[in-house]
Amino acid sequence: MNIRQAKEEIKHTVRAYLAKDAAGEYKIPSIRQRPLLLMGPPGIGKTQIMEQAAAECGIGLVAYTITHHTRQSAVGLPFIREEEFDGTTHSVTEYTMSEIIASVWRCIRDEGMREGILFIDEINCVSETLAPTMLQFLQCKTFGNQAVPPGWLIVAAGNPPEYNRTVREFDMVTLDRVRYIHVEAEYSVWEEYARAQHIHGAILSYLKLRPRNFYRVEADVDGMRFVTARGWEDLSCLMELYEEEGIPVTEEIVQEFLQHPGVAEDAAAYFDLYRKYRDDYGIPEILSGRVKPQVYARIYAAAFDERLAVTSLLLSGLNRQFETAAKERGLTDAWYAFLKEYRERLNDTEDPCALYRTLVAVQEEALAAKKRRRIRGLRKEDGGSGLLLLLRQWTPGPVADAGRSEEAEGLAAGRTGTASAPAARSEDTTGPGSPADPEECRKCFLHAKQGFDAQQERLSFAEEETARAVEYAFDFMEQAFGEGQEMVVFVTELTLNSEAALFLSEHACERYADYSSRLLVGTRRAELLAEIERAEEE
Repeated sequence: MNIRQAKEEIKHTVRAYLAKDAAGEYKIPSIRQRPLLLMGPPGIGKTQIMEQAAAECGIGLVAYTITHHTRQSAVGLPFIREEEFDGTTHSVTEYTMSEIIASVWRCIRDEGMREGILFIDEINCVSETLAPTMLQFLQCKTFGNQAVPPGWLIVAAGNPPEYNRTVREFDMVTLDRVRYIHVEAEYSVWEEYARAQHIHGAILSYLKLRPRNFYRVEADVDGMRFVTARGWEDLSCLMELYEEEGIPVTEEIVQEFLQHPGVAEDAAAYFDLYRKYRDDYGIPEILSGRVKPQVYARIYAAAFDERLAVTSLLLSGLNRQFETAAKERGLTDAWYAFLKEYRERLNDTEDPCALYRTLVAVQEEALAAKKRRRIRGLRKEDGGSGLLLLLRQWTPGPVADAGRSEEAEGLAAGRTGTASAPAARSEDTTGPGSPADPEECRKCFLHAKQGFDAQQERLSFAEEETARAVEYAFDFMEQAFGEGQEMVVFVTELTLNSEAALFLSEHACERYADYSSRLLVGTRRAELLAEIERAEEE
């Protein structure tokens, strides 16, 4: 199965294994809860789907790459305990708790996650001394004499022997106690993940033309030559930062991530062309409605690869704006929820300033807990830290009023600044007592609301700018390609991008709706996609 199907199977397993009867007992007893063993090529996203599955199921996750461990850290250290048997005292060897089992208990204690997934990666690549421990772990759900806590599922992953010389075969006794799932690399599935992770547009554009180069593992006289999904994602992160810093991405750099010389050379050459098309066509100018006259003459005469690259560049430019608008929307919604709670609790507090700081402290703790649980959504920062920065800046009270800086004034005018007053942790003052002066509460709330009002202006600006860019992009696409293959790709990608689809559902674009209904259904779409496939093969 592919990685998406494996993720769904993990979620179904969580649901089944954690189901309880009327007495609160697990319907499937622990002894019958077979561990899941995912076997598949390296770098296809086995670890990422564990994080996603745990987050979507609302349970804990403790993940280890077992090759980094020794027998002592996995099993525990021996120590001597005195015990009496039949009137005689004996020295008995026992073991301290395994580091791995202790991490599960810490997750239960610190995060309140009574149920979760213990994920062990590269389980069949351990040293000779640790191999028996791994077999015992899969068979008995224990490390040494320490059992995995109830309510925690075991999922392990490994690589087939053709990808790793250190792989150890599991015997029939072990395999008869696990659920063996074979996972394969599939580009169409990874592409969905790549969109959500905002993988660099040049990489997505290249792989749309060369999907066969997404995952390749070949052996020759010089050794293994390979390209993995992990390599593309890590390369994307570096490309984004290098572009921000003005550092060129050379073929040598690409080869550091794509360890298949032929693919690396081809990809590097395409990335150079991609950057050249971006500059030559003036993508920012197109999205702002200022198309150079010579652009249309060039695009009419361009080859398929170039036309598709330009389409991808337009999508990348739009996606950055969709992402910005989504971040501003998320920040605005979270800030609104914070202010709503603050206003509702003002009537019951003695100190409105202390109440505000208490609510900020709650936000800080929630963000810290999220990071500790390693529950991650998109690779990019989700706005939690940005919200805290602004909440601290707009803390009401004498300290905040006296400390209003140019940065704070800039925020009120719609410009983002930095925090001027750190949030102080304070005890909750919402308990019984004398209510605060209503006028003081009103002033504190209005002060806190000033930053929110500026944030609403930023959101409106971002959404209006994005809506205009969408219209300008359709202007160009219609003039350059009409209803051809490129328009199908353009509308399809807008539909499949979650942030774009959400924006377009809230900000109606008549042309998007029209092309979606005419090009993305029925035989017309099939015909155009077939043309694209033939062009790719050529």
